Amino acid sequence: MCGIHGFYHLDGQRPDPAWLGRMGDVTVHRGPDDAGAHVDGPCAIGMRRLSIIDLSGGHQPIANRDRSLVVVCNGEIYNFRELRRELQGFGHEFSTHSDSEVVLHGYAQWGERFVERLNGMFGFAIWDQRRQTLLVGRDRLGIKPIYWLDDGKRVAFASEAKALLALPGVAREVDETALAAYLELGYVPAPLAIFKGMRKLPIASMLKVTPQGSSILTYWQPPTTVDTTVSAADWVQRVRAKLEESVRMQMVSDVPIGAFLSGGIDSSAVLAFMSRHSDTPVKTYSIGFDGGAAERFYNELDNARQVSQLFKTDHHEILVKPDVVRLLPRLLWHMDEPIADSAFVTTYLVSEFARKDVKVILSGVGGDELFGGYRRYLGEHYMRYVNWLPQGAKRGAARLAGLLPSDRHSKWMNYSRLAKNFLGAAASPFTERYRAYVGVFGAEEAGALMKHAPAQHFDAIAESFERLGGEDPLARMFAVDASTQMPDDLLMLTDKMTMAASLECRVPLLDHELVELAAGIPAHLKVAGGELKSLMKKSLADVLPAEVLYRPKRGFGAPMGAWLKGALSEMLGSALSRESLESRGLLNAAPVAQLIEDHRANRVDGTDKLLALLNLEIWCRVYLDGRSSADVADQLEEAVA
Repeated sequence: MCGIHGFYHLDGQRPDPAWLGRMGDVTVHRGPDDAGAHVDGPCAIGMRRLSIIDLSGGHQPIANRDRSLVVVCNGEIYNFRELRRELQGFGHEFSTHSDSEVVLHGYAQWGERFVERLNGMFGFAIWDQRRQTLLVGRDRLGIKPIYWLDDGKRVAFASEAKALLALPGVAREVDETALAAYLELGYVPAPLAIFKGMRKLPIASMLKVTPQGSSILTYWQPPTTVDTTVSAADWVQRVRAKLEESVRMQMVSDVPIGAFLSGGIDSSAVLAFMSRHSDTPVKTYSIGFDGGAAERFYNELDNARQVSQLFKTDHHEILVKPDVVRLLPRLLWHMDEPIADSAFVTTYLVSEFARKDVKVILSGVGGDELFGGYRRYLGEHYMRYVNWLPQGAKRGAARLAGLLPSDRHSKWMNYSRLAKNFLGAAASPFTERYRAYVGVFGAEEAGALMKHAPAQHFDAIAESFERLGGEDPLARMFAVDASTQMPDDLLMLTDKMTMAASLECRVPLLDHELVELAAGIPAHLKVAGGELKSLMKKSLADVLPAEVLYRPKRGFGAPMGAWLKGALSEMLGSALSRESLESRGLLNAAPVAQLIEDHRANRVDGTDKLLALLNLEIWCRVYLDGRSSADVADQLEEAVA
């Protein structure tokens, strides 16, 4: 695991290697153990390394015997042993025991199609000296991020945007198209990036750079075709076997390894299979919030403790009352882009805690998307009943839903919030219902917020639905999730927050072979009878007890909505004051003030919207104003005081 970076001068000039060092210095948290660089002709590539496999011999960049091919790689190739044996059979000689070296020899043997043979999470860069070609690739699900830019004179890439900002001539300006997309979704969807002139490499794609310029190649996309010929019993057995195999494959490591444990189905399943393939008790890590009712609502320590006792783990738990005012500027610097998902705070805190003992952690991220664990996946199940109503009645229900109170930090108010969202979208087409479930601000709301409308509007949801066809509603929703929210929100924050603590996080539930298997399960089996994760629960019936499989779902986040009404209220008001917003020049103040008032009165649950706006302003102070995160934190504390 590491951070990679580099650039290619399209005019053929030799790059200044000092800039590689600057790019690596700003991302040292991704790889505090080692650094490396290679400069040849117009191309320069480098890395920072967190040593996980082949600790003494896995130094990068790695070159072939005549140094005509050189690679840097971030991530893990889980089937590297099998690929290594196959490549040795073709006569390839390996100089290390590193998993990254199979990327080099795989390209030499199979060309650009080699990437289709890789099972893993990765971002890589290969310099092909003979062809004067730079190839930069990203894994199928987008577990590892890649930012890039092409200004006509050079093409540059990096695991983090801040490394590109270290290069000369890269401006710190907001891309207005990306800003509009951020307001609508709460994250910046690829290929957009929040910085003008930058882009994010989409999932399952490769950036190819030659003296003639750059192009993007796509080698995989989330499947949307289901298999109706397989029985429910067979699906249960297939899922059960593949779940265990995915966890077993991802346990390879030459350093201590552990697991995040919330006590929910996904993290408990990962732990159960880890325990079967570990000779020693698995180290597990859980987090809870100290405070009142809202904090207790998010506290799953009791559930996690129960599962840890079941599998006799070496369990560690932490109860926190985080200093969010000081945390947010630092974490948003690590995030590179603003985000409206409170899970980034929780993920960082538990990662920092776990890093005291381990270098590698396994997480249950992705299980909800893959097996139908979100309530939005039940929308189409319940729409069968709503569709009996005439269109006028649907519109009337939507108007009535708008009057319901909304808050996510108590059981009944949260049910009211969910009913409000569902009924409010019931009269809309399928794609618009999905957008209502996952969006933050509507397109019109975002337009009213922005002082300057973007010259172009990018609708990531519509683009994904248009590109990813299929008849099964859950399969289509998962494919859209896998192209938008999962890589650019969930996996992005997982990567950035674990790497901020120099911790490698693996996500076995997103093994691409498991993804392809699960995507083929018809909706009526995945959420049979309106039961979330119905088939997954059946596949784990002999692995986890019923009280774990059937306990109510709890989100992995922070009680941010309650904090914004309480402890963070003064900071919110100061950061989003009329004076602050007018000075920034990006947003109109009046709709922001109204949103704050409605959230405090429980007329709406404005948590995601307010967090999106607050984090945007804090991000601006760090990145656009060029201030240190500590300085911004001091300013926020002064406002609170």
